[in-house]
Amino acid sequence: MPDPDDIAHLRHAFTVARRARANGKHPFGATLVDEQGRVLMEQENAFDTEGRTGHAETVLSRRACAAYSAEELARTTMYVSAEPCAMCAGSLYWAGIGRLVYAMSEEKLKRIIGPHPDNLTLDLPCRVVLESGQRPVEVIGPLLEDDPEAAALHDGVWDRPPGCH
Repeated sequence: MPDPDDIAHLRHAFTVARRARANGKHPFGATLVDEQGRVLMEQENAFDTEGRTGHAETVLSRRACAAYSAEELARTTMYVSAEPCAMCAGSLYWAGIGRLVYAMSEEKLKRIIGPHPDNLTLDLPCRVVLESGQRPVEVIGPLLEDDPEAAALHDGVWDRPPGCH
């Protein structure tokens, strides 16, 4: 049975993703939460301002490194609306974030998006990336794989031409 707090934080990541979409960005959201359950940071996708590497998780990892010590980050959890790609998993690892919880798998996301040039999804689970490191990162997910809200974030977005969100 999933932890109700994890589900609540994932739903908050959905809120961030919806806000990203409303702001004309790709519909991805990430939050960083401390061990007491307080949201420390939120991040929308930043593809529009940071280019193809402006994924919410990567940008949040960079911001977190600048704001918190390695010891503090080891006790945080990143919640994301969809499974981090290999780049994002790597940035989370290098930031030193201790735990990751994601809603929808990269595999399902790939089925939704298809071969859209703005998001040519990698077929590489984040667990594979994170398990190859020397520091453990707890990974939980997908927790809301079949939740309609997870897929609804992407409704109609990937039918548009590249860069038009």
